[in-house]
Amino acid sequence: MTAIPLFEGFGLGLRPPHFDEFLQEDVPVDFVEVISENFLVAGGRPLHVLERVRERYPVAMHGVSMSIGSADGVKPDYLRRLKALADRIDPLWVSDHLCWTGVEGFNSHDLLPMPYTQEAMDLVCANIDRAQDVLKRPLLMENASTYLTFADDQMSEWEFLTEMCRRTGCYLLLDGNKIYVSGTNHGFDTDAYLAGIPADRVRQMHLAGHSRGEDLLIDTHDEPVPDPVWALYEKADAEKIAAVQQQESSRVLTARLAFDKSYAKALENETTLQEKLTKIRREGEDAGKSEAEIKRVLAYETEQYNKAHKGSAAAA
Repeated sequence: MTAIPLFEGFGLGLRPPHFDEFLQEDVPVDFVEVISENFLVAGGRPLHVLERVRERYPVAMHGVSMSIGSADGVKPDYLRRLKALADRIDPLWVSDHLCWTGVEGFNSHDLLPMPYTQEAMDLVCANIDRAQDVLKRPLLMENASTYLTFADDQMSEWEFLTEMCRRTGCYLLLDGNKIYVSGTNHGFDTDAYLAGIPADRVRQMHLAGHSRGEDLLIDTHDEPVPDPVWALYEKADAEKIAAVQQQESSRVLTARLAFDKSYAKALENETTLQEKLTKIRREGEDAGKSEAEIKRVLAYETEQYNKAHKGSAAAA
């Protein structure tokens, strides 16, 4: 199989509420990510939109129902349709989750947790090998958020991921929010997790938010990216890989896009970096953004200014 090269950039999940904006405007992202299952059809508007978007942006295909951990194996018809879409779109990569979603014809429509045992390892690796053989490309496998552990576990999640990559040649999609959610729920060290995974196999990272349940954190993807998840992103040195911010709410694409547009408008009239940053801060505060979110955007814009002007400046 062909190796997957590193791809640096910031992407967004392309969802139906965003179709018109991506078709009508020049959205300032480096790539988009789509849910593969939404396009496993021969025609229709969604596939037409995807083909038009693909003319302007690289696309990453992200699946939610390969069920790589199922004892039933990966369904041949699913792999056939997935390969047809990948051949049509020529994505950056194809990804799915380390989980199972159903058995004996039943689909739970959820990402169910895997036991981290040698038996499960053998099953997962056999399924990945089969999928990669059909797709003619390596997969990216994403860690899933979990709300229980198994008494028979023989290894940690990061040890499982490491051995899985070694045996199959697959790559990783790390979800920072899922690492934080699972680490909080189960009490494991998220720094040890990052230190334990094979960093050279990571090709993408997801950023999202979560909700707090009665006893556990829930990976709902409907809240802004919290500071602890941003901290994991920074510790993973993930600026060197592709990152997708996921927020399922249709009310807004992302704070990053809103600030990018504000910054572009500020450039028309302001001449100094400090004036630009002051305007961005004021607009962020008027929009109700958190101080942490504003500071992240200011730091990003300062970094971009420094790269462009070969100088240095500090964001207040």
